[in-house]
Amino acid sequence: MKTESEKLSPTRVKLTVEVPFDELKPAVETATKKIADQVQIPGFRKGKVPSKLVEQRFGRPAIMQEAVNDALPDFYQQAAAEAEIKPVGRPEVEITEVPGLDGSEDGSLLFTVEQDVRPEIELPDFSTYEVEIEEPSVDEDAVEVRLDELRERFGTLVGVDRPAQDRDFVSLDMVATIDDEEIESVEGVSYQIGEGNMLEGLDEALIGLSAEETTTFASKLAGGDRAGEEAQVKVTAQSVKVRELPEADDEFAEMASEFDTIDELKDDLKKQ
Repeated sequence: MKTESEKLSPTRVKLTVEVPFDELKPAVETATKKIADQVQIPGFRKGKVPSKLVEQRFGRPAIMQEAVNDALPDFYQQAAAEAEIKPVGRPEVEITEVPGLDGSEDGSLLFTVEQDVRPEIELPDFSTYEVEIEEPSVDEDAVEVRLDELRERFGTLVGVDRPAQDRDFVSLDMVATIDDEEIESVEGVSYQIGEGNMLEGLDEALIGLSAEETTTFASKLAGGDRAGEEAQVKVTAQSVKVRELPEADDEFAEMASEFDTIDELKDDLKKQ
């Protein structure tokens, strides 16, 4: 097989490929057998029809078309490898000459391929470049925020004898009714005021409520068969708690991390 490559643009090439009949011949034999396996001719078992009879019955052009269609992808891959191109996308193939249409075994299969390819990029010699790397600045406030988040993970909830405030934790009971019919109720649910992930209006109802106190507010139900309808919600605060954070000291660093001192822990948070 002979392949000539022509560069049409930095990202497109044209291959002109010539395949002698001898290299196409195995595909012709395979195509003849493939057709023979698909037809039934009186006097012959299926798949046992002689190739000459197949050629007489269906014509040489039909056999050559089948052979070229089957062999073309392999010839294209071989041509691309010989031309050392890196294809991108689908090729545009045009067959310009098919040999053996008259039954001879002379001539060659000729086809052209236009193909998009990856551009060749020449990189400069980076050894001549100097790069200055600035030390990254450390946001001390961000470190303290990360440290507080870590302290919250190890915090403990402690009951307080005062009205609930924003960010307090309330253990609550709730009953939702519509026209004095109980629709839904929960008991002993722990909720942090300000999370906003329960009923609309709950945060406002809880603020100022002490343990064992009850209040009622109106809210639209978020789920269930009565979703979207406005209900009267009675909420009782069983307890009010705050999260006490551990001191940011060496003892905390040993408990919460692999480090022995709070300074080592902060240094690690800076790297993150």
